[in-house]
Amino acid sequence: MVKKEWILNIATNRWGLNKKASVGPVSKWIRDVNPKTLEEWKKKYFEKLKEFLTKKGIQLTPEEYLNDLGNKLYVKITEVIQKEIEEVSLEDCINYIEKLVISRTFEGYLTEITTVYGILQKELKKLKISIEPAPDELDRKYNVDFYIQVGNNRIGIQIKPITYEQTPEFHKWKNWSETSHKKFEKKFGGKVFIVFSTKINGKNQIIDEENVLNNIKAEIERLKILNSQSR
Repeated sequence: MVKKEWILNIATNRWGLNKKASVGPVSKWIRDVNPKTLEEWKKKYFEKLKEFLTKKGIQLTPEEYLNDLGNKLYVKITEVIQKEIEEVSLEDCINYIEKLVISRTFEGYLTEITTVYGILQKELKKLKISIEPAPDELDRKYNVDFYIQVGNNRIGIQIKPITYEQTPEFHKWKNWSETSHKKFEKKFGGKVFIVFSTKINGKNQIIDEENVLNNIKAEIERLKILNSQSR
């Protein structure tokens, strides 16, 4: 199965068979349910998927619906992708590799340094501190997008566009985030900072950037002192 998974992932993502429109907002659902076992999650997911399908006017059971998605995936791989593979030439492969390592790497670099992550990374490099993308477990359990390792401790970073403050669910989200962020602080010793961003002339900017950066730097220094005292 591991050998086949790469092509299954590619095809699933390409045709959006794992998107909300196809399988429902699974990330939200699992957080709402907070299951303790795989079986509990499967049962709850099927219940929510049944409601989801009814609203869309799809007259299939959850099991039948997932089976249908699997059939669609099979057709896309064995018919569409197979035909496309046959059309790939040696020249296509050579041109692709050159473009990948030169043009796309440079384009990715330009994009990265203008993201909120890029802004934070640039400042933290001055302190010889790096910011890392949070693994799925940290994201799911504690609602953090990035983390900063300081000795034995971690600082969490959650990024939100400023427009999120105007959404109806903002109050619920705020309460939920505060709870999960307190758990993060208890587990890893560092605070979680919510960084709000906006776009000006197509570029990302951090709201109240100077204050945000100063607070993060102060927390880094606090944890450095804490680590040195515990030695």
